Amino acid sequence: MKSKLNFFFLVLVSISLVQSSHAMETITFKSSDGITITADLYMVHENTAPFILLFHQANWSRGEYLEIAPKLNALGFNCMAIDQRSGGSINEITNNTKIEASRLMKGTNYIDALIDMNSAIEFARGNFVGGKLILWGSSYSASLVLKIAGADQENIDAALAFSPGEYFSNLGHAKDYITTSAAYIQQPVMFTSANGEKANWWGIYEAIPSENKQFYLPETSGNHGSRALWDQFSDSKGYWEAITSFLQKLL
Repeated sequence: MKSKLNFFFLVLVSISLVQSSHAMETITFKSSDGITITADLYMVHENTAPFILLFHQANWSRGEYLEIAPKLNALGFNCMAIDQRSGGSINEITNNTKIEASRLMKGTNYIDALIDMNSAIEFARGNFVGGKLILWGSSYSASLVLKIAGADQENIDAALAFSPGEYFSNLGHAKDYITTSAAYIQQPVMFTSANGEKANWWGIYEAIPSENKQFYLPETSGNHGSRALWDQFSDSKGYWEAITSFLQKLL
């Protein structure tokens, strides 16, 4: 089985290199409070293919997914990576939504990004999604993905959470803010993180009643958030094998 996954991974990388030069289109749309959200759309399949919404980690931008999204395309998924208003820059991609929010004096804390994430769901459903809709979050946005999935079992078909945690108590929310919502998740869900981060999310994971849940931890120290999948990290292959196995069940 492992050799088959290794072969599949090599094919995946080859296909993604061909696609990456032309698959992405930068677009904008409005959040429900009027902020302009910038996003990178990776729409290479018919709209009936599963669609993944990609949300970045703290102080970063949609640039977190420049390398990841084309590989998800190669696996059979359409994707859109958005700039949330709580963020910054990564991989030479500036977070335009953060700039817009700051200009209009809107809040830019973690929890303020929830409105952008929900607006992205509505926009994607109205324009691109003809099949399954999957949410993918990194760090604080991984937690918010779980919150959304727990509140909307009808419209969210699966969720992936890279390094989630209860990150919101210093913003006035309960220490179990995410755990309480996770208790309602019925969809397939995948957790992963750096090796030493399990304690941050294990209580959330255990609260999920669905039997269709799984997690992956590397034998190495690993990395925080979705960057664990970047090629520059020698242990990224293990993450990809685990994520690929989960995603193939959603096709």
